[in-house]
Amino acid sequence: MKNKIIYWTATGLISLMMLFSAFAYFNDPSVSAGFTSMGFPDYFRVELGLAKILGVLVLLLPFTPKFLKEWAYAGFGITFISAFIAHFVSGHPFSAIIMPVVAAALLITSRIYLSKQSA
Repeated sequence: MKNKIIYWTATGLISLMMLFSAFAYFNDPSVSAGFTSMGFPDYFRVELGLAKILGVLVLLLPFTPKFLKEWAYAGFGITFISAFIAHFVSGHPFSAIIMPVVAAALLITSRIYLSKQSA
């Protein structure tokens, strides 16, 4: 029971973070400006927002095959590593640099407990 609680807590938190960021990608002009300032094309912001929504669905829907969940974990992991590098290299504040690290920690916890809670 403990493993299931840890899994769903970590998965729920990471899912909320991804949904909030996807919402901001589509609705917050400052986020759009941030992507532009880092040299990313506007379509990348839209693509990443859609990918985050799809990844959340894959993680949360219980009937999703495990191999698809693995792809979602990998995609989010690459996203968090890339976000850390982009914010760090761009000289953004510590809060922007640390958030991908926090998200990665939640993601890793979710992935570890995916196996533990289903065992």
